[in-house]
Parts: sequence; C-alpha cells; structure tokens
Amino acid sequence: MPELTEPTTDVHASFLTAMGEFAAEGRGAATDRTSMGSALRAYGQRWHDPAVFARHVAELRAEARAPARDGFVRCTTLWYLEAANYLGRIAIRHELNDFLRDYGGHIGYDVRPAARRRGHATAMLRAALPRARYLGLGSVLVTCDTDNIASRRVIENCGGLLEDRRGAKLRYWIATD
Repeated sequence: MPELTEPTTDVHASFLTAMGEFAAEGRGAATDRTSMGSALRAYGQRWHDPAVFARHVAELRAEARAPARDGFVRCTTLWYLEAANYLGRIAIRHELNDFLRDYGGHIGYDVRPAARRRGHATAMLRAALPRARYLGLGSVLVTCDTDNIASRRVIENCGGLLEDRRGAKLRYWIATD
C-alpha cells in the first residue's frame, strides 16, 4: 500500500523513470513555474549521478527545517511511494507569501503520469492534511488551474471549499482536522 515518506535515495531508479515521464509531457519547460518544473530545469540529466541525487534528497529534507531563502517559505516535501516505486510527491508550505496566496497555495502535488487516474492524488492529499495540522495549519489553501478537472475533483473530494478564482487559478480551502 502506498504511503507518504521523506524523500529517500532508495527509489533512485524509479524516480528517474518518473522524471522522464514528466519531461516527456513537457514539464520543465521555461514556462513551467511549478516546483517540479524548476527541479527538472535545475537537475535534469544530473539526477542520474547518484551523488547529485543524494544531494537533492538531502536538500529536500532540509527545506522543512532550514530558514527559507529570500522570497521562499519553509516547505516539507514528501514522496508517495509503494515499496521502491516512486508514485509522486506533495509539498506542504509552512506559510503563504504573496505569490503562494494567489498562485501556489500551501500544498502542491504531482503524480507521475504512469500512475494517474488511480486515486493517488486524493490519497496523498488526504494523508498530507494531518501533517499540515501538525505544522500548525488549521486550514490549507490548495489551488489548481481552472481547466484541470482532475485536480478540482481531488481537492473537492478532500473537503476543499472554493473561495474564488484569480486569473487562471481556482483557490480552495481545506480544513486539516
């Protein structure tokens, strides 16, 4: 049964396959403003080097504890794994800045293309809510593109209440209790 866990080097091969799937669907392009897109641009083929991958895993783990870089917020990144199979990731941002308030929200998630339409996004988001509460977040903002019907369903199935639309983004709030 899949579970959320801290990033680990144990899934290196599966992670590489998943990143290839994301890249094949156009993630990582200059117009991709997501954290996944940024990571693909920053690391790309360098992830194949086990030392670079280990450094990336260590950086992800440290983001939850270290002071945030200027313009960023602290973030807990968890991977959704089934044994050594990387299925996706979820990021819980500990607070909102202006950009996240309008665009990204407290929580962002990605399910690898080969694992979509199996309920993984809903399961990840549900499993992340108690962790967000542990971080002191009584409710979380989760956003999605207006044309992303699958993500809308995930958010609504997890109790998301639509607050408003800002540009091409829908903004939902979900209680963490």
